Amino acid sequence: MNPLDRLHARASQAPESGIVAVMNYGRTLDGVIPLWAGEGDLATPRFISDAAAASLQAGETFYTWQRGIPELRQALARYTENVYGRPSSYDRFFVTGSGMQAIQIVVAALAGEGDEVAFIGPAWPNFAAAVGVAGGVAREVTLDWTEAGWDLDLDKLRAAISPRTRALFVNTPSNPTGWTASTEVLREILGIVREAGITLIADEIYSRFHYAGGRAPSFHDVMEEDEAIFFVNSFSKNWAMTGWRVGWIEAPPAFGPVIENLIQYSTSGVAAFMQRGAVAALEEGEEFVSSQVERAHQARDIFCKALIETNRVSLVPPNGAFYAFFAIDGVEDSMRTAFRLLDETRLGLAPGTAFGASAPRFLRACFHRRLDQVEEAAGRLSDWIGKL
Repeated sequence: MNPLDRLHARASQAPESGIVAVMNYGRTLDGVIPLWAGEGDLATPRFISDAAAASLQAGETFYTWQRGIPELRQALARYTENVYGRPSSYDRFFVTGSGMQAIQIVVAALAGEGDEVAFIGPAWPNFAAAVGVAGGVAREVTLDWTEAGWDLDLDKLRAAISPRTRALFVNTPSNPTGWTASTEVLREILGIVREAGITLIADEIYSRFHYAGGRAPSFHDVMEEDEAIFFVNSFSKNWAMTGWRVGWIEAPPAFGPVIENLIQYSTSGVAAFMQRGAVAALEEGEEFVSSQVERAHQARDIFCKALIETNRVSLVPPNGAFYAFFAIDGVEDSMRTAFRLLDETRLGLAPGTAFGASAPRFLRACFHRRLDQVEEAAGRLSDWIGKL
C-alpha cells in the first residue's frame, strides 16, 4: 500500500504553490533580485521588536486570551476608527495566527462539504486552496483585462452565485492585479451579496497601499452597523511583520463564541509577546506605514515606467497593493518564463499561473523594495524583453 493512500484526498490534492516552486529554485542561485514574494525588504522596526522582547523578559510566556489580549483588541478598535472614520468596539476583533489563519477560520465558519464560495480573480491562491481543504468549492469570477486596467463585470459576478453559494471573498486592493474597487463598485457588490443572502468576506490587507491619496475605498464605507461581514487582515504588510504570523478578524460580536472556539481548536491563541509587538505597531507605527506607502509609490512608478517604455508589455500602473501584474508580447507560458528569467537575468518573479488559470501569460513582480534594487530589476527585465 502506498503510504500516501492513507491521506484524505482534500489534503493530498491540495495544490502546490507556483510561487514557492519558483522561490525554491531561485534560492540556489547567486545574485537574484527576489520580487517573487508578497513582502517588502525592510526588517520589522525596533519599536515593535523591542515591545515583544520586553514582554518576553517580563515572563509573558503562558497561555493567553483565545480572542487576543484586551489591549490589542482595544488598539485594533481605535486603529479601525481612525482609518475608516466610523465607531468601532473591541468586541468586534479577534486575533489570529496570521491573516491566512483568519481566512481559514472564516471559511470553516461559513462553508463545508460541497458548499461554494465565490471569489474575484486572478487572486492569491491560498484562499481557493483553503476552501478546497475545507471540502468546499471555490468559484472564480474573473476580472477582465482592458486597456484601462482590470475591471469587474458585475453581471458576471451575479451569474456566478448559485443556490450552493455560501459566501463571496473580495480582496481589494487586489493581489496580484492591483485592482481597486471604487466606493460605488463596493456598494454594488454589497447589494449583490445582500440580495443573494450570502456572506461577504472582505480582505482589505492592502488598503493603506493606495496611490490615489489616502487609504483605498472600503466596505466599511458602505456597510450597515453590525452587518454580517467578516473582515480578514494581517500585520504583515503595513508594519513589515510577515514573519510574525499575526492577523485578525473583524466581525459582529455575535460571532464571537464560534470564532473563539475555532481559534481554540487550532492554535489556542497567539503568543502574548507577539501581541505586545502588534500593540506597539498600531500605537506607534503611523509614521512607518506612511513611509512604506510613499516608498512603494515611488517604486511603482520606476518599475512600471521602465516596462511600459519597452512597448512590449501589457501593464497599467496599479492603483493599490504593491505588485506589477503584466504580460509580455510573445510570452504565453508564465511558469516557464519565470524559470527562464532566473537562469538568464537572476530576476525572481511569480508566474501568473500561480494565481489561477485566468492569467497564464501574466507575471507578478513585487516592487516593494529599495529603489536602487527596483531600478536594477526593471533594467534587467527591460533588457531581456528587448532581446526577445
